[in-house]
Amino acid sequence: MKNKSFFTALLCFITLLFLSGCSSVGDKTASISVVYAITAIVSFLLVMGYFLNIKKKDVWFIILFISVSVVNTGYYWLSVSKSLPEALWANRLSYLGSVFLPLSMTMAILKICFIEYKKWISAILFSISVIVFIIAASPGYVDIYYKSANLEFVDGVSVLVKEYGPWHCIYLFYLVGYFLTMSISAIYAVVKKKIESPTHAIIIIIAVFVNFCVWLLEQFVKIDFEILSVSYIISELFLLVVYVMVQKQEVMIESLKAKLSRQNPKRTEVISKDSEEFREICKHISDQLPTLTPSERCIYNCYLGGMSTKEVMHELSISENTLKFHNKNIYGKLGVSSRKQLVEYARYIESEQSDIQ
Repeated sequence: MKNKSFFTALLCFITLLFLSGCSSVGDKTASISVVYAITAIVSFLLVMGYFLNIKKKDVWFIILFISVSVVNTGYYWLSVSKSLPEALWANRLSYLGSVFLPLSMTMAILKICFIEYKKWISAILFSISVIVFIIAASPGYVDIYYKSANLEFVDGVSVLVKEYGPWHCIYLFYLVGYFLTMSISAIYAVVKKKIESPTHAIIIIIAVFVNFCVWLLEQFVKIDFEILSVSYIISELFLLVVYVMVQKQEVMIESLKAKLSRQNPKRTEVISKDSEEFREICKHISDQLPTLTPSERCIYNCYLGGMSTKEVMHELSISENTLKFHNKNIYGKLGVSSRKQLVEYARYIESEQSDIQ
């Protein structure tokens, strides 16, 4: 509850600041520097809030929060720069966050959606991000990213006026590639039912869609203020909300497993049907059944029908390792630790549903 109230208050605060401080987005005024300063401070507070309020931390979420903070700090520094070299360094700082932000956001979405990937994939993607950053940070040294860059002062605010070079498109392709990857990952998770709740999927898709639309808007409409500085903050909060929900779900599952493990296996693996614990576990299983993927649901039905391990493997034409992988997912989602428990609880649930009908 403490976590939720903290980040909800920050989200409301950010929204109010955006609405009050950006009423004239098209007009470059000194107030824009103030808004950049506020977004930079809020981004830093979110980093601190994440470390102080989230117990189970994830490395990609850490990179995501730090990246947003770095981006907004770079935007503010650029708006108050007094010389071209200083402005170029501020621009490099903002690109440092902008390059690693889509990478960390994509990995965070894969984490939330329970989409597995090889470790070498993240290593390759990280290496690509480093290369893209080096290219984006090249202005001032070579003219491949910007053909030219000059510093102008408009109403007291520093503006970096640049002419794009031949390699600038690399960063554009980089961003589009990640936006597509995030969108496809979210849709895949929904189709394969890897996300525990439809609400989680909606929040993730909104977070990706909003950033993509804002980015497109900035590509085709001349807007002096970087709206992404605000949308990044809102998006990371959306993803964090889903992450906290998923964590609570995992804690509940682990709690149910702990209750089951305390039972005496020599007597029975299933507790008394008259106990409150039994009804609680059955309710959890009923609630989680819709989260099973089609393959997992098929295996569940096979077990419920009394099939043996070999019969299930033959029926579905899958290997033993594949079946073990599905079993692990099924047991984890339903909060059981063995097939015997699964069948006992499932048959009781079906009998109860039959009586109601």
